[in-house]
Formats: sequence, structure tokens, C-alpha cells
Amino acid sequence: YVYIVECKDKTFYTGITNDLNKRIEKHNNKKGAKYTRGRTPVILRAYFEVLDMRKALSMEHKIKKLTRAQKIELINYESKRNTST
Repeated sequence: YVYIVECKDKTFYTGITNDLNKRIEKHNNKKGAKYTRGRTPVILRAYFEVLDMRKALSMEHKIKKLTRAQKIELINYESKRNTST
């Protein structure tokens, strides 16, 4: 998975994992990424299932380069897409 979480300070963090629930739990227990440790709790805003690690790393990199407005647009798009099925 490639995922985007929103931190307590309203910033976004993007990462990759093979166990999404465990990773979010780690972030919230301050055992995840250094960036999120002081910004808990984090809330999962979007995730993408990617079956290939190389593609996941590429996608993560592309998302990290987006502006805040573009990330919000992506999150909103995914939210609508997931609720319409």
C-alpha cells in the first residue's frame, strides 16, 4: 500500500507498507516514521493498493512532490471513488 495520513498539525505524511492497519497503529504509538512521532494522532486519509514494490516507491515519490492542494484533491477524489462502490 501507498498511504497518506493527516497529522495532528494538519500536515500530510505519505508512506508505503504491506500492512496498513499495523503501520497506522505504529504511527499513533509514536513508533512509526520520525516525522509523525511528534504529530500524533494521525488519521488515514487515502490509500492505494500497489502490488509491485518498485511501483509503490515511484507512486510514493510522486505523491510527496505534490503541493498540499494537489494532495487534498487526490484525497477527495479517492474518498469519492471509494464511497461510490
